[in-house]
Amino acid sequence: MLLSLDGRRIAYDLLGSDEAPVVCFTHSLAADGGMWAEQVPVLLAMGWRVLRLDMRGHGGSDPVAGPYTMDALAGDVAGALDVLGIKRVHYVGLSIGGMLGQAFALEHPERLISAVWCDTRPSTPTEGLGAWAERIATVEKAGSLLPLADATVERWFTDAFRPRNPARWTQIRDTVAATTPAGYVGCCQAIMDFDFAPRLPAVKAPVLVLCGAEDIGTPPAENRRIAAAVTQGHYEEIADARHFPNVEHPDVFNHHLVGWLDSKRHLS
Repeated sequence: MLLSLDGRRIAYDLLGSDEAPVVCFTHSLAADGGMWAEQVPVLLAMGWRVLRLDMRGHGGSDPVAGPYTMDALAGDVAGALDVLGIKRVHYVGLSIGGMLGQAFALEHPERLISAVWCDTRPSTPTEGLGAWAERIATVEKAGSLLPLADATVERWFTDAFRPRNPARWTQIRDTVAATTPAGYVGCCQAIMDFDFAPRLPAVKAPVLVLCGAEDIGTPPAENRRIAAAVTQGHYEEIADARHFPNVEHPDVFNHHLVGWLDSKRHLS
């Protein structure tokens, strides 16, 4: 489905009873709401309403001229909630989805009931700025994410995942390749210029931080920093997983997610 925000289209999926509390999902860079396919049926069966949003220039959402900021991306979430008539949500975001989730918690605290931030960071990874610049240059030269697709998905999953689930690996790889260059570059620029670390103690909502134990790009140490900084922060680690533990080990991930949400349902 599509909604209109500031003259552009944002793709979304909203399932479940109108009366149920809403869990809002945002995705990784070069992914879309489909990365949460393993979580949606479980939450619907547990009586939640599920909203998945595609970031600008990702999935079915229109690209916007960049650079982007985390605050602007969080503003897209708040704007979409306004259009849909949703006042407050339990928020789940992975990678850049967790980064803009921090912005959402800081800039729109009245909209947040609880949060789950996964495989993310509290600030720009300064040691990796050169790698981000190289990826941007590659995409701009090719006019496509195709040259990055295989290497990106290889970073996201352990070597054991592809033989175990080749169809899902290919599906996610093809989603990377289909991401618009404008959306990818704009979001890369947001990742290269943010720092929420000093402000995280101001987040009053309860936050669960989840991370794959073998994630290199957004490593466990950075995720622990977030959980330690947030007043009601809690950290859990998922073994034998890299950047997409929700896909690589959905049963383990869903156990943590459902347990967390059920313990916060009374806040809805």
